Amino acid sequence: MADQLSLLLDSATRFPLPNGLSFSYGTSGFRSDGSVLGSTVHRAGIVAALRSLKTGSTVGLVITASHNPVCDNGVKIADPDGSMMDQSWEPFANALANAPDPNSLAQLVLQFAKDEEIPLGGGQSAEVLLARDTRPTGETLLEAAKQGISSIIGTVAIDMGILTTPELHWMVRCWNNGTKATESDYFAQLSNSFRSLMELAPNDNLNLDTVEKKLIVDGANGVGGFKLEEIKKNITGLEIDVRNTGKEGEGLLNEGCGADFVQKEKFAPCGFGLSDLGIRCASLDGDADRLVFFRLIPNSNNKIELVDGDKILSLFAIFIQEQLRLLEELPARLGVVQTAYANGAATDYIKNLGLEVIFTPTGVKYLHEKALEYDIGLYFEANGHGTILFSKEFLSQLDSANRELSSKLPGSKKQKAASRLVAVTQLINQAVGDALSGLLLVEAILHNKGWSFQKWCDLYQDLPSRQLKVKVADRTAIVTADAETRVVKPAALQELIDIETAKYTHGRCFVRPSGTEDVVRIYAEAATQDSADSLANSVAQHVNQILGSDIKT
Repeated sequence: MADQLSLLLDSATRFPLPNGLSFSYGTSGFRSDGSVLGSTVHRAGIVAALRSLKTGSTVGLVITASHNPVCDNGVKIADPDGSMMDQSWEPFANALANAPDPNSLAQLVLQFAKDEEIPLGGGQSAEVLLARDTRPTGETLLEAAKQGISSIIGTVAIDMGILTTPELHWMVRCWNNGTKATESDYFAQLSNSFRSLMELAPNDNLNLDTVEKKLIVDGANGVGGFKLEEIKKNITGLEIDVRNTGKEGEGLLNEGCGADFVQKEKFAPCGFGLSDLGIRCASLDGDADRLVFFRLIPNSNNKIELVDGDKILSLFAIFIQEQLRLLEELPARLGVVQTAYANGAATDYIKNLGLEVIFTPTGVKYLHEKALEYDIGLYFEANGHGTILFSKEFLSQLDSANRELSSKLPGSKKQKAASRLVAVTQLINQAVGDALSGLLLVEAILHNKGWSFQKWCDLYQDLPSRQLKVKVADRTAIVTADAETRVVKPAALQELIDIETAKYTHGRCFVRPSGTEDVVRIYAEAATQDSADSLANSVAQHVNQILGSDIKT
């Protein structure tokens, strides 16, 4: 143990905590300006090493700040199944990141290892897969992570290179499952399953000619753009034009481009213009874990018609439900998981399909956890982050059904439905939301259904909405329940929200405290934009009177 203590002290001394700063691990991991994250990433490396020792499996660590500006960076840890690090470890990660000196850090590590019965001293080996995106601070921070990992005796850091965040999560999952886990394997799995799904389109579908064959993709000048350039080399049946790939002269990461910009601003990203009218377009975010689709509106100064995560979710739900109906001998509990930010029109549409819809608090980690409770769990946030999860039991039953149908009823509607579901399970990234796999699944489903972009847009009409923020002295004064849809403290506030909401047709409004800053976030929707704006402003005034001082859009 003396060797371990000495190694920790020596390593931590090289990465002192910046003066006056504190760091917090959330859904996005740790994030801040990339220039001040050295100590944080080093300490995240220690957490990852301990996590690997605790689980006896390989874990992952990726350096990225996703859709944030290029000056920012961050770090997050992937658990052995490819999902985000278990929430129960977040308090330790926070304590370690903010340890004031090497001695405090070392004592925290030793005590935590004792409490968690983590073997230290090299008696057990551990592995951490590393990756980063294209940010200029990434290379330096990667070295900090390596030093943090190597400060735990017996732990090996394996650098997987520059990857999308979902790639790293996928690799960790495959690594622990004993399946092929290189980037070329990832590319092959996506292209092969996409090809299979395209080939399984119904022969009697008379609308295939209405599906536009061209897709223009905004790569956010991040890692996803040039990865898609590689994938498309093995894609047939779809012409993909990738823009904002991060090449010199194309622009900065996430600046005026990317899924976050497109979804929030409802404007076309840079590099798109009049020549793209009528063509289906998509946008990835900086680390390719978010995806939205759009189409430019004529004579609108680059305004767009947006297809967000809610409508992607609806498309996936329709397709999977259709295949299950053809396979009545394969019972499955299919569930859709959303947050309160999902548009009410989307929720109503999915419920009208006869599907079970359940809500969780905001944050991918809550959505993912709830989706695991179903045989097939679908989740998406409006921002375009989401995926589909299949239980091990269902996958086993599907495999058996597909093999039996292929033997007894080859080419039948049932057999093709089973084969389509198999292809979906291989194409979608079940570890985490993945813009690249999600994009290909959308395209394959539109092809299978013979749907134009317009038909997809016409599934339902989003209710107009408005989001506001109210600056408050203490965000913890707001306490919510029922997946953040109801305020329980202060009690009078929910009564006021109910009174205001009742004034509007299709009115819905909720407030929730921010997870990162002292503001209260307000979401309102109603039958018209004026009504949604009025409802949001009225509730903001009530929040301001009770708690706050400043209203922001």
